[in-house]
Amino acid sequence: MPYSDRMPKPYWNHNVHYHRLVLDAVPDGCARALDLGCGDGLLVRELAGRVGEVTGVDRSAEMIRLARERSVEIPNAAFVEADFMAVHVMPQGGYDFVSAVAVIHHLDFAAALDRMAALLAPGGRLVLVGLAANRTPLDWVVSGAGLPAARLLARRHGGKTGPPGMPVQEVEMAWGEVRRAARERLPGSRYRRHLLWRYSVVWDRPGA
Repeated sequence: MPYSDRMPKPYWNHNVHYHRLVLDAVPDGCARALDLGCGDGLLVRELAGRVGEVTGVDRSAEMIRLARERSVEIPNAAFVEADFMAVHVMPQGGYDFVSAVAVIHHLDFAAALDRMAALLAPGGRLVLVGLAANRTPLDWVVSGAGLPAARLLARRHGGKTGPPGMPVQEVEMAWGEVRRAARERLPGSRYRRHLLWRYSVVWDRPGA
């Protein structure tokens, strides 16, 4: 049975907190979706309740093993072990919706945006949720404002957890650098900074 928004999550962390943002951005009538850096497939399973076919891709063999194991009852979810930047196993222009949560800071930002955009069909939508580094006094003030909310949410959900083995990468790009690069590579994209040390970028590929 597909996951629904009302079902309890098996774990909670700052990335999972923003799955709702991704799900709410899925266009009506979406037939094919792709989740990049899918980890154990939690977001793929959630997307499967709204999309005809969902593919998750991750370069970690262990994460793909977990994703397949936890998704055996989701017939419209599939998983591919691959580096989507290096291996063209996903069709260019083949997806109505592409998501990537806490993935792009592991990659060259501009090159990754170009690759993600190329995977979208005309009129398709890209949704990124990412992390950035504090560089300015304002960055630190805004980040500090998230501490009370993060502590409250962590207590409510029993602590911040996630599947073991998820790769960790230090963040290099600052918030302002992300915003400028996204607007340059994806004209018309919508950038927003969020409370729990995340930003989102939403872009609709022209040509629908």
